[in-house]
Amino acid sequence: MIYLNNRLVPEKKALVSVFDHGFLYGDGIYETMRAYKGVVFMLDEHLERLFRSASMIALKIPMAPEAIRKAVYQTLKANGHKEAVIRISISRGKGPIGLDPDLCPSPTFVVMSGEFRKHPGRHYRKGVKLAIVETRRNYSGALDPRIKSLNFLNNILAKIEAKKRGAYEAVMLNYRGYVAEGTISNIFFIKDRVLCTPAAGVGILDGITRRIIIDSAKELGIGVREGRFRKEDIYHAREVFISNTTMEVMPVAEADHIKIGTAPGEMTLALHQAYKKKVNEFIKSSPRD
Repeated sequence: MIYLNNRLVPEKKALVSVFDHGFLYGDGIYETMRAYKGVVFMLDEHLERLFRSASMIALKIPMAPEAIRKAVYQTLKANGHKEAVIRISISRGKGPIGLDPDLCPSPTFVVMSGEFRKHPGRHYRKGVKLAIVETRRNYSGALDPRIKSLNFLNNILAKIEAKKRGAYEAVMLNYRGYVAEGTISNIFFIKDRVLCTPAAGVGILDGITRRIIIDSAKELGIGVREGRFRKEDIYHAREVFISNTTMEVMPVAEADHIKIGTAPGEMTLALHQAYKKKVNEFIKSSPRD
């Protein structure tokens, strides 16, 4: 079942017009969330970011946050999902061909949920491979990375490069050659027992999982440095990992065929454990919608 605009419909009837500007131009926004035991983790934070993205592209979301929350849980319940991945997508809507947002009178609102499929256990036991690709992250002066946009061509081109090189994930540099982020992930590394990660000013999406990891590191007494780093910093790191909502904390074994010191490393494991603890505490303290 798919929540389309204002009601649940079977997947086969969840149809969007070919004149929808999300399809024509990638004009829209989205959020991806994870449910644990029927509870959507950090839903309020995801909705806050959704509305931020909308305001930055002058898109009026047709529902209030509480109504979206209800739509998310209705979708989960209709599909019988407890461990799930949920995606909210909002496009500019149907309208004549043309870039003017005023051509679209009503946004298209969609909530989808799918059963969560665990990442292969070997990825957490042995680590994954990264490729630091030639495709540069979009210049933030042209497209603000704080907008979680439906237009993913930049990331797709990077993913194509990574696949050609046999890597699990691509890492993009910004236009000045500083490490930015993956196609769907933030990147961290350990140097001199300090957790390092690209600063928001480099041109990244400040991921919700990223914030939790940084907070967890500080709580564990691990030093944190958000800054500007070169790819050589990744090559010479003691530990490297990537993160997002679904993978949580994923250790990295090598980058550009250069082996990382330890995968998974001691601090990577500690931070993943701390993340899981926060998930469990959230679930226990959250009312069931």
